[in-house]
Parts: sequence; C-alpha cells; structure tokens
Amino acid sequence: MNVVVVGCGRMGAELAYRLYQNKSQVTVVDQSGEAFLNLPHDFRGRMLEGDMLSSDMLSRAGLDGAQALAAVTSADTINAVIGHVARTVYHIPNVVVRNFDPRYRPMHEAFGLQIVSSSSWGAQRMEEMLAPGALRTVFSAGNGEIEVYEMLVQQAWDGRALRDLVPGGQCMIVSLTRAGRATQPAVDTPLRMGDILHLSATQTGIEAVRQRLAAQGEK
Repeated sequence: MNVVVVGCGRMGAELAYRLYQNKSQVTVVDQSGEAFLNLPHDFRGRMLEGDMLSSDMLSRAGLDGAQALAAVTSADTINAVIGHVARTVYHIPNVVVRNFDPRYRPMHEAFGLQIVSSSSWGAQRMEEMLAPGALRTVFSAGNGEIEVYEMLVQQAWDGRALRDLVPGGQCMIVSLTRAGRATQPAVDTPLRMGDILHLSATQTGIEAVRQRLAAQGEK
C-alpha cells in the first residue's frame, strides 16, 4: 500500500514506522526537517521537508498515486484542509485525519472526514477504566447472544489463576492487558491486580463469572 503521512510529530512518526514495518510504501511530509528525528533509525520511507499545504509539495509526496493518507499534524485546520484536498482533488479512497483539539472536531465532521481524536478517545477510555464495577460490556454481536466484556482485576483475585475466574465452555478469554501490553494468556496464568481482561461469553457464561466475582464481594 502506498501511504502518505503528513506530520512527523510523535504520533506521525509512530504511525509511519508501523506502516513501514507492515511493508507499506510510506512518504512522510513535515515542514521541519528536525521532525524526522522522531522516526526510528531503521525507517526507510521517503521524507519530504516543506510547506505541507503547498500543491507542489503534495504532488511531490505522490498524492496522485496514493491509496491512503493520514493528516496527523498538531494543527486541526491543516489536517482538515489536507484531508479535504486528498479526498476531493486527488480522490484518495482512504483518508484519516487527527483531531488535536476537541473544540475543532465539528470542523472535521463538517468535511465528512474520518477522525481520530486522541484527546477525546483517551479521556473516554480513562473514564471507562476508572468507572466502578468489575464487568462492563464493550461489544455485542447479533442480538446480544454473544458479548465481549471488559474486566479490571481487583485485589481479591491477585495471584489467582485465570481458570479460577473464567469457566470453560461458554466463556472465552480474548486478551489480558498488563502494563499496557495485551497478550492471549493461558488458563493457568496468574492474575495481577490492575490487569484488564476481555472475555467473550454467552449470557450463561458471563453469569458464571459474575457468580464467582460475587463470591469475592465484587459485582
């Protein structure tokens, strides 16, 4: 895939490197050459320094042959303009823009752009993680026959094996996240307070989990 990333701050550099590692052809554009120092030393994509709103720069970046573009600068107006031009002038099929300041989100929405709002999403995610209650639904399939639940491991389960909490059959372990890193754990994995579990379960399966939590004084 041929991808153009406009903006090489921390977010842009991380995105460009991930795309490069996944074998995409990546071109990174930034108005400051020093921004490219954010990229890992083994990044081998193209790096272009110059005015990101210049039609000449956009042409040099290869927008006319790109399959995707990400506008991830810290300026919402620049992201909106570049995203709009990429869609309407260059007809790039997959355009995603960063919303830096939540107050400018309506502007991106007015352009009909796909948005990633790191501030809004981050605040929402932290609110969810701080909310009381051990179990919460994060995804529902079909008519709710199968749902994915998120659970924050409390002190009562610290050191106990995962099998003690999750019954087999109608409840499956999707992932365990510890210190920000997700894995697919074995049933004998010891839990740690603060772990985040994602479970896929039927109503019967999740009720069995709730019963085990209730036995430890949790809900």
